[in-house]
Amino acid sequence: MIVYDVGSLGKSYPGQAVPANNNISFQVREGEIFGILGENGAGKTTLVKQMVNLLAPSSGSIQLYGKSIKHDSLHVPFIVGYMPQESLALNNLTAGEALYFSAHLRGHSRREALDERDRLLDRWQLYDLRDRHSSQMSGGQRRLLRLAVAVAGASKVLVLDEPTNNLDPQKRRMVWDNLRQLNQEHGTTILFITHDAIEAEKIIERVGILHRGELVVAGAPHALKQNLKNKLRLEIAFEPGQAPLLRADLTLRRLTRTRWQIYLEQHQLGDVMAALDIDRLTDIKLNSATLEDLYFHYVEAV
Repeated sequence: MIVYDVGSLGKSYPGQAVPANNNISFQVREGEIFGILGENGAGKTTLVKQMVNLLAPSSGSIQLYGKSIKHDSLHVPFIVGYMPQESLALNNLTAGEALYFSAHLRGHSRREALDERDRLLDRWQLYDLRDRHSSQMSGGQRRLLRLAVAVAGASKVLVLDEPTNNLDPQKRRMVWDNLRQLNQEHGTTILFITHDAIEAEKIIERVGILHRGELVVAGAPHALKQNLKNKLRLEIAFEPGQAPLLRADLTLRRLTRTRWQIYLEQHQLGDVMAALDIDRLTDIKLNSATLEDLYFHYVEAV
């Protein structure tokens, strides 16, 4: 079943010559995890605000479970849990109040909403913050609260705007684990946006790459990577000031003061490895093409 059907969607803001979104079409299927990947300013937040009916499109259409979202203001809120980048509406509520009222407004009885509140406080590691107002929390804590609010009431669909920004590695892992569990145990359809390809690869089943307001490509990563199937990513690290000496026909990309990246064809690997001074290496990593490589491949082709 198709959950979201986005057709020829566009959005232009007054006074801006270039549209924020232009002719975007894609579908999100029931029970899948769909990631929207793009750099800052690519139009990701504009897109999801239109999908949750907070921003009217300039052109095109959005259907949710076969019904246009523009004709019924309550169609989206009863089905979709939305996590925005910021939520000033939560500032005057404690974490416990925000979760209780969210679950209650989405149809839970008072008793059920109280149980849901306690369950979510525990699952999202917010129990010690249950009596603290959102405005008194750190950026990472507020982000976890917004995630929990989106989930409250067993939403069938989640639309999440940068769910792991400002989170430490432990909390990021907890977020991805919780989202996988929701998807696997309850069949929750999850759409999230990010600019971090490495993070996105941990969970997505299909991806859409957004660049300068246009959807460059969409599909399963393994299918999209067919154009990169013979590419390898080699990362090497040396002591500061000890740059590697490699063949002139290889493109060497400096990642940090001590780390470099090379993209290779498979047939080049043996010669490159033989030419490296292993005694000078402090680290070496070899991978097949990643989602980040896929992103750069399609964006740079535009």
